[in-house]
Amino acid sequence: MVKRQSQGCAQKPPAGPGNHDFPYDYVVLVGEFASVKEMPARLKSAMHLRVQEGDIHLTNLKTRMPFKYGIATMTRMPMAFVRIALEIDGKTVFGVSADLLPPKWFTKDPGSDVDNEVHEMLAVIARGLEIAIGIEGDSPFEIWQELYEAQDIWSETEDVPGLLAHFGTSMIERAILDAFCRGVGDSFHRLLLSDRLGVQLGSIHPALQGQSPADLLPQSPSRSVIARHTVGLADPIVSDDVGANDRLDDGLPQSLGECISRYGLKHFKIKIGGNLEVDRRRLIEIANLLQSAVPEGMAFTLDGNEQFPDAAAFRAYWTELNATPELTGFWHAMIFVEQPIHRSNALDADTADFTNWGDRPPIIIDESDSSVRSLPTALKLGYAGTSHKNCKGVFKGVANACLLEHLRRKNPGNSYLMSGEDLCNLGPVSLLQDLAVCAVLGVESVERNGHHYNAGLSQFPMQIQEQIIKSHGDLYQRSAHKWPTLHIQDGQIKLASINESPFGVRFLIDPSNFTPAEDWQWP
Repeated sequence: MVKRQSQGCAQKPPAGPGNHDFPYDYVVLVGEFASVKEMPARLKSAMHLRVQEGDIHLTNLKTRMPFKYGIATMTRMPMAFVRIALEIDGKTVFGVSADLLPPKWFTKDPGSDVDNEVHEMLAVIARGLEIAIGIEGDSPFEIWQELYEAQDIWSETEDVPGLLAHFGTSMIERAILDAFCRGVGDSFHRLLLSDRLGVQLGSIHPALQGQSPADLLPQSPSRSVIARHTVGLADPIVSDDVGANDRLDDGLPQSLGECISRYGLKHFKIKIGGNLEVDRRRLIEIANLLQSAVPEGMAFTLDGNEQFPDAAAFRAYWTELNATPELTGFWHAMIFVEQPIHRSNALDADTADFTNWGDRPPIIIDESDSSVRSLPTALKLGYAGTSHKNCKGVFKGVANACLLEHLRRKNPGNSYLMSGEDLCNLGPVSLLQDLAVCAVLGVESVERNGHHYNAGLSQFPMQIQEQIIKSHGDLYQRSAHKWPTLHIQDGQIKLASINESPFGVRFLIDPSNFTPAEDWQWP
C-alpha cells in the first residue's frame, strides 16, 4: 500500500486563495493588455515557490461498455487525485490533478498482472510526490525540472520504464500548475505566454535556445477543438451490432453510427489489430459508414497499436492495405498513422528507420514518447511528430509543440505534426486540464473517448456534478438521467470556460470526497 507522504493535506484545506472559485477579475485585468509584452513588470516578476506537502486519494470506476485497446479490454479502473500545497511568496495555495490508472498502456507487457500494474502506477505517483516535497524554485518550470531529473535517475536505477515513471512526474507537475495558476489568479495560457511559468525551452531542446513559448505558440488559445472519436477494436459499428442484452439504458449512444448522429462527429481514430485480413474487413465496414454518414469534412487517423515489430513489417502491411480497392477513396481523408511499431523498437535506427520510404504516410509516435529526448530521435528516423497528452507531461508537451513549430518555419516544405490523444480521459479534472493545454498548443483535432466509455460523471459525488454544471456549462450538459455528460455539438468541444479558468478547472475539487491512498483497495 502506498502511503501518503504528508498528513497535512489529509484534512480539508483551510480557506484561502486556492480554495475558492477562480477570481475572474484577475483574468479581466490581465486580458486588458493587447499582448503579454505590454503587461506591467509586477505581473511578470519572479516569485519564490516551495512544495510544502501533498496527498493522494482514489476512487474506483466502471466503464459503461468495454473498451478494447491493443492487448487490454478495460471494464473498470481507478482514478487517482493528487493534491499539492504550494507556497508562493509565503502564502499557501492548493492545486489538484487527476487521472485514470489504465493497465497495459504505460507498460505493454502481456504477461504482467493487471492488478500489479495498477499498483505500479500508484507507486510512481507516490514516488514523484515524495521527491517533490521540499523542492524550491523561482518558477513552476524550475520545480518541474528538478522533479523530472530526480524521477529520471530513480527510474533508471530501479529499471522503471520512462513512460511509467514520468506519469508520476506529470501528476505532480499538473497539481503544481493548478496551484500556481490559482495562487496568482490567472489562466494557464496567459501565464505560459507571458513567461510567468518560467519555461526555458533551450534546456529541453537546444535548437530552441533563446526562444520562448510566446515566440512559437498561437497568441491565443483555441476556442474549440474537434472531437476525434475513437473506434475501439470491440466497438459496435452500427446499431444492429449491439445485442439486446448489451443495450444500455443510460441515454447515450453505443454504436459508431449512433455517436455520429448524436454528436455530429467528423473526425475519427480507428484502431487496428495488425491482422491484415481482419483489419481490412473491419476498415471497409467503417469506411462505408463514414463516407455515407459524414458527407463533408470527414477525416481519420489510424492507430497502429504497436502491432508491428519494425518498419519493414509495417510497410508491407500498409502496402497491402493501401491497395484494397474498396478503400481507394478512403485514404485521402487520413491525417496520420499513430505508433505502428512496438515501443521497444520504435526509436531504434536498426528497426524503425522510415527515411528510405519516400511515399510513406505521415507517422507519429505516442507510447514510445517516453522522455524529453524522444521527439528529436523520432524526427531523425522519419517520423512526422508526436502526440500530446498530459499524462506524458505538460512542459514536455509545450517544448515539443514549440520544436515542431520551429521546424515548420525552418523547413516549410515538410510536415510536422502534433496530435491530441488520450486513452480514456475523463472529468472532472483530467479532461479539462488536458484540453487547457491542447488549446494553448493549437492542437485542432483531439481524441476524446472517455465520455463514450463512461456514463458521464454519474459515478462522482452530486456536489462535484453540480460544480461542473455550474462552472463549465459550455463543456458539460445534463444527460437524460440528469448527470453531466460531455457536450459535443457539430463534432466540436467548446473551450471558453476552460480557457478562462486557472488550469482548466474553475473550482478546486476536494479530494477528501474519495479514499486516501493508504485506505484504498483494488480491486
